[in-house]
Amino acid sequence: MLGLWFGHSESVLPWTLIRMKKLLTAASILALLALLIVSAGPAQVESRLNRVHSSVTWIADRAEKLHGEMFIADLHADTLLWNRNILEESSRGHVDVPRLIRGNIALQAFTVVTKAPRGINMARNADSSDIVLPLIVLQRWPSSTWTSLKARALYQAQRFARAASESDGQLVWIKSAADLSAYLERRRHGPVTAGFLGVEGAQALDGDLRNLQDLYEAGFRMMSPTHFTDNSFAGSATGVSKGGLTASGRTLVKEMETRRMIIDLAHVSSRTVDDVLAIATRPVLVSHTGVRATCNSDRNLTDDQLGRISAAGGLIGIAYFQAAVCGRGAQAIAVAIRHAVNVAGLDHVALGSDFDGGASMPFDASGVVAVTDALVTLGFKDAEIAQIMGGNVQRFLLANLP
Repeated sequence: MLGLWFGHSESVLPWTLIRMKKLLTAASILALLALLIVSAGPAQVESRLNRVHSSVTWIADRAEKLHGEMFIADLHADTLLWNRNILEESSRGHVDVPRLIRGNIALQAFTVVTKAPRGINMARNADSSDIVLPLIVLQRWPSSTWTSLKARALYQAQRFARAASESDGQLVWIKSAADLSAYLERRRHGPVTAGFLGVEGAQALDGDLRNLQDLYEAGFRMMSPTHFTDNSFAGSATGVSKGGLTASGRTLVKEMETRRMIIDLAHVSSRTVDDVLAIATRPVLVSHTGVRATCNSDRNLTDDQLGRISAAGGLIGIAYFQAAVCGRGAQAIAVAIRHAVNVAGLDHVALGSDFDGGASMPFDASGVVAVTDALVTLGFKDAEIAQIMGGNVQRFLLANLP
């Protein structure tokens, strides 16, 4: 919509607008236009991107009962990018507290996005554009977030903190193993949900490793070295160079381990996977991915990578979107899970939906029972399903959080 405004020549603009363009700075014009369309623009964008393309209809009685008894965890959702009140159920997007509770999701990773390129694809993305900027301007984020990726991450953490404090105990913020242990006890007495914070790409450090401590103090406990583009720390699976860790990236790994922050290998290049596994002294995870054996994409993991990540005690979260699993339903997700279990082992596979990440999904957070049902259909035992749906995440976080 901004392009429509700025794309006209001055000869066809009203005279008053010409005067405004001469008098106002570019930033002021952008802010003015943002105010004019903020009520509709971002909501329309999210409604188009974060769609649910089908609905959960019939679920087997065994799956329904089992789903209600399990601890269910999801390793990836970009919900905080969108200006929705997550304490209220929304008609758009995939995640909010009411839908998490209705779907019996006990723990949700809220992973913040700070920058993404125009024309995102799964092959090659340059770091020369920023499609997040117009969105956050339209959503009236603080002006500090317009120029600082770190500020964008911190602002999303503040929004999550506010939601947790205003939730009357329905949303619990997990920052440590002790927090998780206390929450597990509390959850025995009623329906609540919890979340922990992650960062999608170390570009959120604004190129300065000293900013890692600020993110840690803000509550972030997980971070991936890259998102869609290469940065000063590492190469991305969908970047231009697709290189490995830089010298700064190697220091980043050490600094994260010192703080017991979890290293997330989602989106990183094959060389970065190799480099991280070569120097990491603690288990890593992949928050949201597919497997190449069932969906051949450079963004997905090879069998060799599955084996090496699991051998180091790591965890693999299987995503739900079509480009990850080459299918549009729970059955395709379950097939990817089955292969990951066969290669990596039952103890190392989990859920990593990528809810609210700008992709159409077969269901929202309230419909994850469809995955349980699909795993039942594939012949998994109840105890095995319980591990995949959340037991493995619970064990991993108890062992690896601060």
